[in-house]
Amino acid sequence: MNQRTLALIAVSIGTLIYGINYTIAKAVMPTYVKPFGFILIRVLGATIIFWFIGLFIKSKKIASQDFKKIAIASIFGVALNMLAFFKGLSYTSPISASVMMVTSPIMVLIFSSIIIKKTIGKLRILGIFIGLIGAILLITLGSNKTVTNTNNNLGNFLVFVNASSYGLYLVLAKDLIKKYHPIVFVKWFYLFGLVFVIPFGYMEFTEITWQEIPSNIYWNIGFVVIFTTCITYVFNLYGLSKLKPTTVSVFIYVQPVIATVYALIVGSDSLNFTKISATLLIFLGVYLVTKQVEESAK
Repeated sequence: MNQRTLALIAVSIGTLIYGINYTIAKAVMPTYVKPFGFILIRVLGATIIFWFIGLFIKSKKIASQDFKKIAIASIFGVALNMLAFFKGLSYTSPISASVMMVTSPIMVLIFSSIIIKKTIGKLRILGIFIGLIGAILLITLGSNKTVTNTNNNLGNFLVFVNASSYGLYLVLAKDLIKKYHPIVFVKWFYLFGLVFVIPFGYMEFTEITWQEIPSNIYWNIGFVVIFTTCITYVFNLYGLSKLKPTTVSVFIYVQPVIATVYALIVGSDSLNFTKISATLLIFLGVYLVTKQVEESAK
């Protein structure tokens, strides 16, 4: 089996993990662990794992002037990104959350134009406009009447904040990721993120009644920490090392499909006309945004 095939398998597995994570994480919150407490568990677990792996990695050390850049990137890539996502997921449905995440490429383009002055063509502007209409439609009208969520619209908005934060992180961290060994970068990235997450997650963490958590929920928590946070990162890095970024980026569009199928199979969510319409608008917007990039690369 050649390296390209292995890379495609790795990225596919990572996408599968992300897709089912929406339902698995949703089962934990807020009944057994509140969102911010769950994020503290996730970031603490990932920090320990990556620092342990880092003991066996000999690579270029982080320059003193880059620690500030990593800290800023961790605010958007770990703290705001994860806190908004899990809080939003605790309110909204797995399908709505997975669809909202697809807006990340649109937000990357917007932040790139603002921060690094990247030119936006007319086709991209149209794509941004259509995609954001879909996001607004999902935020305001995407509530599923069959799901007893306390505030579905707020949940959708928070997942959109998460997607925007992740898009900004990708722009801010682009040069840092190229400059340093991935494990060396990520261990500091998560350590700074842990510092920012502790003030928000500490109280909810102390409220967890560990002895009342069923064994299957412990498996869910372990899945999020080990697979969703660590394994997918390593697999996606391997994919990026062997495949073109445009090839890897296509897999993000598969996540809502996997999330929807899995959620429907286990009965944790259902489809409605608004979700389907918003999904089509968001996918059309992302297609127009990325189409010009692909054409210019030919």
